[in-house]
Amino acid sequence: MDFFAAQDRARRKTWQLVVLFAIAVIGLILATNLLVAIVVAFSTTAGVAGGVGQTVHDQSAETWWFITFAVLVCIAGASLYKYFALRSGGRAVVEMLGGRQIDPGTQVLAERRLLNVVEEMAIASGIRVPAVYRIDESGINAFAAGFGTDDAVVCVTSATLEYLNREELQGVIGHEFSHLLNGDSRLNLRLIALLNGILFIGIVGRLLLRGGANSGGRRDSNAMPLIVLGVGLLVIGYAGTFCGNLIKAAVSRQREFLADAASVQFTRNPGGIANALKKIGGSASGSHLSNTRANEASHMFFGQAVTLFMNSLMATHPPLPVRIRAIEPRWDGKFIAGAPVADTEDLPPGVAGFARPSSSATHDAVVDAVGNPTAASLTHAQATIAGLPPRCVDASHDAWSARALLYTLLLPDDRASRAVLTDVLEPQVVAHLPEIERVIGTLDDMQRLTLVSMSVPALMTMSRPQYDRFVADVVALIRADRRIDLFEWVMHRLLLKSLKSHFEGPTSIATRVQHRNLDALRDQVAQTLSAIARAGSNDVQTQLRAFAAGVAAIELDLQFVADDDPNFTRLNDALRELRALHPLAKPRLIKGCAACALTDGPTSSVRALLIGIAATLDCPLPPDLAL
Repeated sequence: MDFFAAQDRARRKTWQLVVLFAIAVIGLILATNLLVAIVVAFSTTAGVAGGVGQTVHDQSAETWWFITFAVLVCIAGASLYKYFALRSGGRAVVEMLGGRQIDPGTQVLAERRLLNVVEEMAIASGIRVPAVYRIDESGINAFAAGFGTDDAVVCVTSATLEYLNREELQGVIGHEFSHLLNGDSRLNLRLIALLNGILFIGIVGRLLLRGGANSGGRRDSNAMPLIVLGVGLLVIGYAGTFCGNLIKAAVSRQREFLADAASVQFTRNPGGIANALKKIGGSASGSHLSNTRANEASHMFFGQAVTLFMNSLMATHPPLPVRIRAIEPRWDGKFIAGAPVADTEDLPPGVAGFARPSSSATHDAVVDAVGNPTAASLTHAQATIAGLPPRCVDASHDAWSARALLYTLLLPDDRASRAVLTDVLEPQVVAHLPEIERVIGTLDDMQRLTLVSMSVPALMTMSRPQYDRFVADVVALIRADRRIDLFEWVMHRLLLKSLKSHFEGPTSIATRVQHRNLDALRDQVAQTLSAIARAGSNDVQTQLRAFAAGVAAIELDLQFVADDDPNFTRLNDALRELRALHPLAKPRLIKGCAACALTDGPTSSVRALLIGIAATLDCPLPPDLAL
């Protein structure tokens, strides 16, 4: 899978969605104008005598423009309302469906198994660990939602937890991570908002019909036009629903095949996702949901969540047998009548110890790996987690001890400063510090960043005042020695990126593309490559050699910036501009950054910096790369 091409396709798919939406809106406007003409024709003597055609002719252009404007306002208003209701991203969809977050520290073994699978896959993908939710449904299903990886959530039904084993969960979650990484989840949320506008016409019709009935119905001749108008708008609304389902089917079906294939690549286990699909086919409830709001988000789910009129035409997912045979061409056609999975935690075999990468990667391999995790990425993530101190892993799953864990990573070596800082921290947090400090000292930067990612779901359970206090404490710890070092910068960037949209609301739902290529951003590119070169060595000649390798890979005429960048101020400014690059221009930038980092066998700190830069650019980099 090509991450950058997928991101570009998702953007172009958005325009396809807008075109289909516009066609549907034009049809609704024409139908509504015709309906009003019919109502006027049969509610006036002249109209009855002259017929609908005469009535249409008699109405002024201003009348038809007014009706058109009113329909557009209704549709646009309803779409914007839903759009802003979904601004919190994946969490908004889960709350709409009545989901509840699974406690990151849960000891329920089925939930623990799921959280471990999500945790491993997030780390393997190079993204922060998303919050995980469950909804009480008897159908086997799941979805991932979010405008990006920063506000993403994963949600499964209770039946998924009950009937799928670890391998099958991996297949399903790998499928959903593909949607997150390829930009499908952002498109899915926009689709919900746009279709809400189309469906709103039917809601208006239902209200008018109810109002006409309440005002006297058939016994009141003045109410009849209102009732006829209500019935007509209701019919138009159903036509809008039909169009909406067709649009969802057109946008969604092919992406399901791609996500299935990505899941197989990720897990290197076609049996996992294939058996999950077979269990859906063998379940009495299949993948269907009883929630009345499920239809709004039906295109987001792993399996067909609702049965539709003309289902073969309007289904958002390909038929189960077709999906299974795409994975297992020799499938015998038999589904699996699933039984509840044994309540044990089946950890993956052979992951003991911390797996350190080799040193054979090329800058082209780094670019190919962005947003494109493999089975090796997953194995490396499992080994990384297994190699962490158990006390640190446990701490990352609780809101209080997770804060202590991250504070410990930032505490200065100076005893006097440490004493002052610990005096102002929350007592519930300070109580965890000594035990964590005893086991965290030997970890390298990459292991520490893994713990930061693992802590995010627990940190999301903080209250807003606790979050504000946490951010203030993190900043105070970073500033304690009056200088921001490399690890502190990366950690702060990742935390800010992961938590800000959750607690403060998204500052922008998607970064707007402002630059088609790198030529207009030479200074920003030079600052970025120079930061990587300086981080790799204190020797000027080594720095120049690394910078030259980056310049050669990126093919731009750039000047090395030798001056130190206190507190990474210039790098922050450069990355703010580079985030607005077109997706197809980013591979060239990542290639140059990787070439610069690879020159002299990068340290753990340089790897951490490269991952921090890539994350800031919304280019998730799997940490198993041989850097």
